[in-house]
Parts: sequence; C-alpha cells; structure tokens
Amino acid sequence: MVKFEIHDLNIWFDSTHALKQVNMEIQSNEILSVIGPSNSGKTTFLRTLNRLNDLNTSFKMTGAVELEREDIKRIDVEVLRRKIGMVFALPLPLPLSIFENVAYGIRMHGENKKKVLEDKVEEALQQAYLWEEVKDRLDESAFKLSGGQQQRLCIARTLAVGPEVILFDEPCSGLDPISTAKVEDAMIKLKQKYTIVLVTNNVKQAARVGDRTAFFLSGELIELDKTDKIFTTPQDKRTDGYIRGKFG
Repeated sequence: MVKFEIHDLNIWFDSTHALKQVNMEIQSNEILSVIGPSNSGKTTFLRTLNRLNDLNTSFKMTGAVELEREDIKRIDVEVLRRKIGMVFALPLPLPLSIFENVAYGIRMHGENKKKVLEDKVEEALQQAYLWEEVKDRLDESAFKLSGGQQQRLCIARTLAVGPEVILFDEPCSGLDPISTAKVEDAMIKLKQKYTIVLVTNNVKQAARVGDRTAFFLSGELIELDKTDKIFTTPQDKRTDGYIRGKFG
C-alpha cells in the first residue's frame, strides 16, 4: 500500500531552489533511507512531509504531497503532525520525569486517566526498547538518562500519541555505536506498525535498516530503489560515487 505520493514537488526558500521536481512514492510499513551530501535537500524533503517547512516565512512550494491520497495541505496541521511524528538529531527531553516525558503528548490530547496513561507510557517505552532500562525509575528526571536512552525516550514520546508515520532526522548523529544499534533495532521492529522515513549521513546505517533508499543531490532525487540494489548496482554514477565516498 502506498502511504505517500509526491508529485512534481518544488521548494524554494527565498531564491534558493531547495527541491527540484521530485516525484516518488513511500510505501506503508517500509523504512525509506534518504541519503545525500549536505545541501542535497534531504532534510527539506523530510520536513515537507509534516509541514514543518511552513514555519519558515521564506518557504514556497509547488506540486503536491499526498498522505493516503489526501493532499497534506488540506489536513489540519495539528492532525497531520499527530499522524506524522518526528525524532530529531539531538534528543530533546522535557525538564520532567521519564514518565511525564512520555505522557506529555497524551495529556495534551486530553487524556488524564491514570491507568490509561500508565498503560500507554509502558507500551510506548516497550516499543522504543527502553522499558526494561527505566521501569524502576520512571519518576527520575529524564536528564539522568544517557544520550542514547534520551533518544529512545524521544522515540517513545513520539509513539505515545499514536502516529502512523515516524520521521527520523539524523537520530544517531551524536550516539555511540551501542546506542546507535539499539535505535536501529527499534526502527526495524517499529516498521511492522509504522511507516518510517530516515534521513542519515551514515550510508552504512542506510544500508543496514532501509528497505529502499533515495539518493538526493543538489535538490534532485537522483535515484530511488531497493536498498540492496542501490548499494550494489546503482543506476547512476553519481549514486555510486557518493556511496563509495568520492564526494559528500
């Protein structure tokens, strides 16, 4: 099933043409890895999917992005961002307890029953593969967690409000290899329930977790294919050059 359809997408910030005539589909329950050098347009693309670019006053867009055949411009932005959660490069826990970090979004949507909150918080922490590490310290400050644990806490906070899609923007850029592996393991298991779009500068990570991979360069989508094909027999020499580390 197709989750997103992108048609003739062009994006500008003032006079900078950040994305150029992008056409693609994103499938339900896949991990789409998005790779490319700096200023290739990959983060702009990611932020288009939940309309975060709208917050920039210089932003202009033509073309269409459809979520299950509905133009995202026609979806209330709060509803859209509940459906499409986002995890950023740096973990940003709230200055609250571990429990309240995860419960925050649930409370914001009007749920305050203790049992419901407890169940949803536990479920989200289980899905983020953090529950066993924190179940006996839920009242502690989130700032006492390690960097990798904080990132998984942010994933749990995103999951707690029941999204359909999770956007990851360089989620492991500041993490050690062990923490990175735990986040990647969580992603692979989460795709059973969610559609995942991962922007990463780590091509090895893209290869490890992506079902398909999209390569962006200078605002253009150069190539999109199954990940094993992109990394073994890419169709475009620029894709091959980037993967081999010849530029970027």
